Amino acid sequence: MSDDRYERGAEIVARVYKDFGDSFLAEVAAAAPDLSRYIREFAFGDIYSRPGLEPRQREMIIISSLATIGYAAHELKAHIHGALNVGVTREEIVEILIQVAPYAGFPAAINGLHAAKEVFSEWDKISS
Repeated sequence: MSDDRYERGAEIVARVYKDFGDSFLAEVAAAAPDLSRYIREFAFGDIYSRPGLEPRQREMIIISSLATIGYAAHELKAHIHGALNVGVTREEIVEILIQVAPYAGFPAAINGLHAAKEVFSEWDKISS
């Protein structure tokens, strides 16, 4: 396992997801430390760090993908946090979820919207 991949991934998690990313991956690490490491190395150190897309674009794509598969609410919330951290607006997040509806179905879009509402509420509590 490459420490460069891990460090690159850990830096992205810290920058994009701030405290939420550390707590999310700590939960994973508590049960499966290797899985937490694989997420940092592969998902973030290898894939997320590739050139060609900005973090803002990546988070928009990830939100769409997670909402579409429909069974990743926890991860969807993490990426909505990340999206807000990198400048995606609440309105854009809602539009992404509306765009999911004709391709993945209304239940997927509605479940995504519920996740977004929870994150927006958390952000409102933090900012007040």
